[in-house]
Amino acid sequence: MESFRKTARVAGIFYLGMALFGVFGIMYVPSTLFVPGDATATAMNIKGNEMLFRLGIVSNLTCQVLFIFLALQLYKLFKSVNASQARLLVGLVIASVPVSFISTLNQYIALILLSSADYLKVFDDGEINAMIMLFLKIHSEGIAIAEIFWGLWLFPFGYLAYHSGFIPRIFGILLIINCIAYVINSLTHLLVPELQGTVGTFLAVPLMVGEFAIMFWLLIKGVRDQKPAFA
Repeated sequence: MESFRKTARVAGIFYLGMALFGVFGIMYVPSTLFVPGDATATAMNIKGNEMLFRLGIVSNLTCQVLFIFLALQLYKLFKSVNASQARLLVGLVIASVPVSFISTLNQYIALILLSSADYLKVFDDGEINAMIMLFLKIHSEGIAIAEIFWGLWLFPFGYLAYHSGFIPRIFGILLIINCIAYVINSLTHLLVPELQGTVGTFLAVPLMVGEFAIMFWLLIKGVRDQKPAFA
């Protein structure tokens, strides 16, 4: 059990790191610099806080790298419970990472547009600002697509936690609820964006409680003192 506990706590460390970098890059930086509907103000904010914007990009990329390490660590933890579900967990995480990386590339394009390179002089400031806003919008749409995978991987995770025997079953249930909330939130954004604000507010708790609960359990407790179950 000591080996299981160590593996679980390392997974918790990766999870915490992913959460911190993700909150900074995906939530804090955009909310600080981006002004909805105002391309000029957004461009000025990015230009005046370029290092913060760059740190946001690096944080996004770091978050995704940690996501891979987290998935591999969870595979080690749960492969004895159900190897096929553990592989599915890893596969869904791996599938999400290129989507997130390509989405983040659009943020870097915004920096290129602000670089005042000679080949950009054919565009006036208004056109440059509009293109910056366009690429930031593409980035946000990419995040909405990645959210589908951020939800789906939680289903095998929840299944494994529920059947493991060394993690309380309530965490498995919460993770599956978290999965459903992510998928609903993403599909709402893609299909009926005018309802995104209302649905996002309604799903605020389900979108967080499962992952934060299991993250702190892994960090603090690790696993229960009992042999793993098999599903």
